[in-house]
Amino acid sequence: MTQILGHNYIGGQRSAAGAVKLQSVDASTGEALPHDFYQATPEEVDAAAQAAASAYPAYRSLSAERRAQFLDTIADELDALGDDFVAVVCRETALPAGRIQGERGRTSGQMRLFAKVLRRGDFYGARIDQALPERQPLPRPDLRQYRIGLGPVAVFGASNFPLAFSTAGGDTASALAAGCPVVFKAHSGHMATAELVADAIIRAAEKTAMPAGVFNMIFGGGVGEALVKHPAIQAVGFTGSLKGGRALCDMAAARPQPIPVFAEMSSINPVIVLPQALAARAQTVARDLTASVVQGCGQFCTNPGLVIGIRSPQFSAFVQQVAALIADQPAQTMLNAGTLASYGKGLQKLLAHPGIEHLAGSAQQGNQAQPQLFKADVSLLIEGDEVLQEEVFGPTTVFVEVADQAQLSAALNGLHGQLTATIIGESADFEQFGELTALLEQKVGRILLNGYPTGVEVCDSMVHGGPYPATSDARGTSVGTLAIDRFLRPVCFQNYPDSLLPEPLKNGNPLRIQRLVDGKPSRDAL
Repeated sequence: MTQILGHNYIGGQRSAAGAVKLQSVDASTGEALPHDFYQATPEEVDAAAQAAASAYPAYRSLSAERRAQFLDTIADELDALGDDFVAVVCRETALPAGRIQGERGRTSGQMRLFAKVLRRGDFYGARIDQALPERQPLPRPDLRQYRIGLGPVAVFGASNFPLAFSTAGGDTASALAAGCPVVFKAHSGHMATAELVADAIIRAAEKTAMPAGVFNMIFGGGVGEALVKHPAIQAVGFTGSLKGGRALCDMAAARPQPIPVFAEMSSINPVIVLPQALAARAQTVARDLTASVVQGCGQFCTNPGLVIGIRSPQFSAFVQQVAALIADQPAQTMLNAGTLASYGKGLQKLLAHPGIEHLAGSAQQGNQAQPQLFKADVSLLIEGDEVLQEEVFGPTTVFVEVADQAQLSAALNGLHGQLTATIIGESADFEQFGELTALLEQKVGRILLNGYPTGVEVCDSMVHGGPYPATSDARGTSVGTLAIDRFLRPVCFQNYPDSLLPEPLKNGNPLRIQRLVDGKPSRDAL
């Protein structure tokens, strides 16, 4: 493992111009780790953005194959990070080694998946309308469209996924695939991890002869505003709190040139438990639901924070089953002291609310999070009570009991936008409650049947997004190959000679890409 220097990464070089030093800590003990990290100065933030801007013309003009080779090489470098790297991540996050090893595989897998996207070429979105010179009353010109990278992208890492949503995570992978250089703002909770991953990216950039400045990284608190407001930055990727994401959106919108912010922010991911499922397998549902709530100490953006059922003796018994299971769950160490403090504040809001009852869970004490269970009056959901809608990031969930099918629909209509919604039911339930799918389509990005939302497959069809406040832009996703769309924009060429067209739009194009030619899908040469 390379030595940890704590320097910023700017234009392929290391920089430590500032006097302010930061330290990462052991998440379990609070002990400072033996590495200093240098807070980026305003000049270094500017230099990082300028380096990305300088790299953009050369990087975006590279062939898709060259960029794919870069992503594949990043994946190889990530896979080569050994047990000493895993140990560092474990110390900074309190996550177990098995989780980190799995997440490393997911992170390298994302890179390879976007390399495949580049090689198959559909990301170009090529559309070709050939000239119709004889058309009356007016001829049609030759029109051809494809998509290019927006420009330099600022990426903010997440605390809960130190690899898959961080330095080389999905936002970085999709931006690089789109042809956009990246300036990454390292998360303060795992700076040593960020540096070791950044080293892997830089090694890959050097091995594949990428332009200097294709990837840059800065450390420090308070540097995000200067980065988002920098005129060279053309888009932002963010995973974190609603407060943080909304602040970035407001900054980006207030720029002389507003830019898009693709922020994943807040979700309580409702689980709807239908009557026939309870009659058939209440004990299994209770066990699996509890496991999903406490998995990873509840530190997943898809953690089920709300459970809705229809009033009945079976549902009352089910609530008691879950309460008993939650009461037996051990406390767990959270990612960092800040996350634990936020969890405690969220619990206090629930405990203080007159319409919410505490059902199970020991009082918070020490530096670990205790799993909790609450029950809220359905009127709070129907009326849009903000406390019930607010994500409590940690191992807790809230039960809501509705009177009947009509009140279930009313409660779901009161929900804000979510990443996921889950329906637990049997065939008879799905027939009786057939209206739920159309209702939930308006509220969430992913609907699950008889599964649990903690776990996101990285593939072509995945949507990890949803209406506000789940994300700032419901048209996108931060997981899956569709994520590349966020960092692309269309360009149209009218009456261009073939010799001047970009390769994906040329006649007889040898690239194996999907194109729309006169409105019909075609891979054939023109």
